[in-house]
Amino acid sequence: MSYLLALDQGTTSSRAIIFDEKGHIHATAQRETRIKTPHSGWVEQDANEIWSSQIAVIQQALASAHLLAKDIKALGLTNQRETTVVWDRRTGKALAPAIVWQDRRAASWCNHLIEQQMLDTVQQKTGLRIDPYFSAGKLVWLLEHIDGLRALAEQGHVAFGTIDSWLVWNLTQGAEHIIEASNASRTMLMNLSTQTWDEQLLAQFNIPHPMLPKIISSDAYVADTAPGLLGSTIPITGILGDQQAALFGQSCFDAGAAKNTYGTGCFMLFNTGDQLKLSQNQLLTTLAWQCQNQTRYALEGSVFMAGAIVQWLRDGLGIIQNSAQVEQLAQQVKSSDGVILVPAFTGLGAPHWDSEARALLCGMSRGTTKAHIARAALEAIAFQVSDVLCAMQSDLSQPLKELRVDGGASQNDMLMQFQADILNVPVLRPKMLESTAWGAAAMAGLKAGVFSNLDEISASWQLDRTFEPAMQQDQRESRLFEWNQALKRAKSELI
Repeated sequence: MSYLLALDQGTTSSRAIIFDEKGHIHATAQRETRIKTPHSGWVEQDANEIWSSQIAVIQQALASAHLLAKDIKALGLTNQRETTVVWDRRTGKALAPAIVWQDRRAASWCNHLIEQQMLDTVQQKTGLRIDPYFSAGKLVWLLEHIDGLRALAEQGHVAFGTIDSWLVWNLTQGAEHIIEASNASRTMLMNLSTQTWDEQLLAQFNIPHPMLPKIISSDAYVADTAPGLLGSTIPITGILGDQQAALFGQSCFDAGAAKNTYGTGCFMLFNTGDQLKLSQNQLLTTLAWQCQNQTRYALEGSVFMAGAIVQWLRDGLGIIQNSAQVEQLAQQVKSSDGVILVPAFTGLGAPHWDSEARALLCGMSRGTTKAHIARAALEAIAFQVSDVLCAMQSDLSQPLKELRVDGGASQNDMLMQFQADILNVPVLRPKMLESTAWGAAAMAGLKAGVFSNLDEISASWQLDRTFEPAMQQDQRESRLFEWNQALKRAKSELI
């Protein structure tokens, strides 16, 4: 039997999962990682804590599976995207907190670029919109605000990377400074057509070239883990950004296939095959993966707040003790009774892209209870996904026939049913919800010879349940009208 180790470094935790070639899980280990919000709109993590938690769960998973590192055929890595790390090449120490993808501190820099009429240039080159979400603005902010960083960078002493870069640097003890292509496509610095760093953008943003990692394909053999780190070495043979990994793990290999991941945020990706399709509806064009010498692209809609809304109900409002209670509480009422939550806590993502929008809870009366608010919170996740799908349908000639789902909140039956109802499309939930980790493991296994083709990976996908749309069209239109009215009130005056 071949074992594959997947590292899944997410926003809220570091995880390690050991799979066999059939996609069965043999061990899993997880550690939470802390998030700091020192100012409004700022979201940071400790890069050293990310690494220490990740190496700890690797060791824990191996021990739990009663396996040694030498028993692992290959290591696949998937990660939170856009989160930006800078470190000293000489010491390997982070030079600043990791700036998380949700962070909005680069909003004024982005607005300045927009005023300079850079929107079309950036979209044509990178497939992205100008937004604080992407790594470029975070990196520029660090260069401008961390004392001495620019001078060190120009001397060649600073390494920049996303979380895949940081983990690989540490796994190889500084031997490799790389970034995988799907992650590079989220920096707002990579030319999507050539899959190389864009010299014009680097010059415009004043980013020193020596900081940048080497761009590699998703199925590249990177290196073996450093000797002495795990008792034996493991080849690193697959890397994908988390949303691309979920698309791969859901076996959405053909053009026209789509998945939605319900994690901290919510991310819908639609495979457009080898066609690089620029959105006319404020969606992102992203590199899905590069493997077997082929490049695949996707359209993506990013919703910033999904599972994070449930965390807010727990930590901010205290109306639930743990995230699992939200469905039970929401089911105490038959409807939200007109209560709508627009969760623009960190602005609005696709297709609105309003970083100045703020959250809004409206439609309440004296009869409103915490159950109504819980239901409105779950419905808000589905409404945001609906906005993304509408934009996607406008960009594409082929209508979506089904939506494959994964991520923590996809286990919530009430949410999945409401999602099918509001989209008017069947929602398919697989038996194995670890699509992201499996995508990384499968990519690594493909390179390592565990799988000889994509069909062998597809064989592991099994359906758990289909949620069929059951809502009447007039009710669907009424609910979407309520949502859109609330959305208008949450948006900033800039839009």
